[in-house]
This record gives sequence, structure tokens and C-alpha cells, in this order.
Amino acid sequence: MENYDVIVIGGGAAGMMAAGTAAKNGKRVILLEKNPVLGKKLLITGKGRCNITNYCDVRELIENVPVNGKFLTNAFYGFNSFDTVTFFNENGLETKVERGNRVFPTTDKAMDVVEILMKFIYKHKVNVLHSSAVDVMQFGKIFAVKLENNEVVKGEKLIITTGGKSYPSTGSTGEGYKFARDFGHKVTKLKPSLVPIIAKRIFSLEGVTNSKGSIVKDLQGLSLKNTAIKIVDANNKTVYEDFGEMLFTHFGVSGPMILSATSHIRNLDGHKLVIDLKPALSIEKLDERLQRDFKEFSNKQYKNILKNLLPKKMIPIIQQISGIYEDKPVHQITGKERKSLITALKELTIQLTKFRPISDAIITSGGVDVSQINPKTMESKLVPGLFFAGEILDCDAYTGGFNLQIAWSTGYAAGISC
Repeated sequence: MENYDVIVIGGGAAGMMAAGTAAKNGKRVILLEKNPVLGKKLLITGKGRCNITNYCDVRELIENVPVNGKFLTNAFYGFNSFDTVTFFNENGLETKVERGNRVFPTTDKAMDVVEILMKFIYKHKVNVLHSSAVDVMQFGKIFAVKLENNEVVKGEKLIITTGGKSYPSTGSTGEGYKFARDFGHKVTKLKPSLVPIIAKRIFSLEGVTNSKGSIVKDLQGLSLKNTAIKIVDANNKTVYEDFGEMLFTHFGVSGPMILSATSHIRNLDGHKLVIDLKPALSIEKLDERLQRDFKEFSNKQYKNILKNLLPKKMIPIIQQISGIYEDKPVHQITGKERKSLITALKELTIQLTKFRPISDAIITSGGVDVSQINPKTMESKLVPGLFFAGEILDCDAYTGGFNLQIAWSTGYAAGISC
């Protein structure tokens, strides 16, 4: 097999950007991808719509990368989110900006994003070989990659863009970490990030879990919007706060706020989720509203007046936590009971158990230690000619297109620097 200027292992977002950029820059490039198709994980991002990037400036990009965001400063300035949109537009993909500055293809089809990237790499004559890399070596200044059929591919530069360990069905099985270690690189502890959380019980106002408080059974499928949350640790210290959307699932909680929270939390020992179902109202304003409602509907049963306040699935939970009998006439509810209802509405507290497995995570937290990587070029400080890009690096961001921007920016930096 012929020798190449650049070998890229991994045909995802970062890999295709790196390969195409290097080839456009005049390099002879081979891209190795073990799946029969390129961009397999891209096809499922954004629920199949592919949130390409977040249309914001570099400062905001960095702010949305809680793990090693500053390391990405040079890469983001070298290829920012505006460059990403321009790249796709110029290559034939129309885009649109939605709420939260999230950028999508106008077709809402992730396949269109993959096809543009394929068009890009083939236009610049990247050789694509669908085969698994099983070993990596270096002989002098030449890198050698052994394939599953025992063939060996050789090149002067090697870019590893194999992704993390999330969604292994897409090919992200973590072999890139082994390759990194083989070259002497440190790999930080791997854990799921942007991952749903398992939760079983809802606390009563007395601080004990309700026997009927299984959110799996009672609240599955309920989506809450315009909701405020905070996550507190075993010492009741707030470790995360947010406002937005969340979802109850068959195993616990998910949705944008929950996924983003997992970027901040390393373990869930003793952690609780506190939900404010009425964040627009202070305790005083909520009390005033309840008093007005109770006066207007004084002869209604308690369970019926809750229909004006809550989604149907939430009513039995709040009724139980407040400790007010569901058939009690509203005019008989005491001031103390009303305050219990306010607490239930403003501080719905759920015991968090553990993260879902890394296979369910959107991204992997942890990876190749960035202190051993040149932030301008993505080149190894230990092994000249070796580069890393994308999720394999110890950088992870919030939802909203930021993680894909990391892939585009680091892939571009590696490709242009080869």
C-alpha cells in the first residue's frame, strides 16, 4: 500500500474535517473508518436533525465548554461557529438558526450534513478505506497503522479522531484511548456526560421518600418547560442551577437541563434534584395567587383546583406531597396546608441515584490529557507528527451544538497543521 502524507483514523465529524482540510492543503490523505458508512454518529445527533453548531462568538463558545474550554481558545479562533456555517453553506448546505442560537440544516436531516462532508473529502481526493485500525506504531518519523486484515498503512502524520465511548453502536468503542496510551499519552478518567440520570423517589416535605413516589411509574413521559432546577449535594450545597426544559423517563430524568447538569457533576452520592414548578412567581406572589384561587373556587375539591396549576400527571404527586386530602373542599384548607402546597410547588425534591451508562451518553467526559497537546495545532507535545481531534480529547461542552463545534475546530486545526 502506498505511503501517505497524512493518516486519519476515524471518519466522524472531526475526522472528515481534518482529512478534507489536510487534502485541500495539498496533502495525500487516507481516512480509515471501521464502519461501512462515514459519519454514523452524526446521523443520530440532534434527534436525527444534526445541531451543527451554536451561532455565537468565541467567548460564548468557551463559556459553554465547562471542561478545558480555555484550551480550545486558539482552535475556536482559527475556525469558529461562523466559519462552520460558512463552510456548510459554501459546500451546498442551507442552514437555519433556531432558539438558543442552535444551527440546523434547513432540511432537518442529519444525512444532508454527512453528505456535504463526504462531498468535501472526495472533492479533495481523500482516499477512504473502510477498515478497522487494530494497532499503531512509529518507525523513525513514519507512522504505521495495522488494519484488521493485517495490511499496514504508512504516513508521515497521524491524526486520531476515533471519538469517545458513548453510543458504541455507532463505532465509538474507545480504541483511540489505547492508541494514545501506546504513544505515552495520559488519558483522564472517562465518564458519561450529557447523560440522563436514574432517579427513583420523590421526597415528602418531612424529608423521607414517598412509598408511591416512583417517578418511573407516575411521571414517565411528562415534559416540563419554563422550569427552574437546582442540584444539591449531600451537604445541601447547590452545585448546579438552570432554567429551561426537562423530561421524566421510565428510569428517571432527562432533557436539556439534566444533560447539561451532568457536565458539572462527577458523582451523584447524596445528590438531590430540586424543581421549582413556578419559577416566575416568588413564594409571596404564589401565595397571593393561591389565596385568590381558593377564594374564587372555594367550594371546589382540592384535586380539581390543582388542574389550574399543574400538568395532569403531576397533580397526584403534588397532592400527596402537600399532605392535603384530595377531596377536601378548598375553603377548608388551612394557611399551614397552603404553605405546604407552596413548598411542594417550589421545592419538588427528587433523590438522584446514578448516571445512565456511558453507552447512553451523548458524549464522553475525559480523554486525552490536553496538557500534552499543543492548543494551536492539536499536535502531541510528546510525539511530533501525532495529532488528536474531536471527542477523544478531554474537552466536553453543554448541549446546543457546542460539542460538534469542538469537532469542527479541532479537526480543522489538526488538518491545516499537518
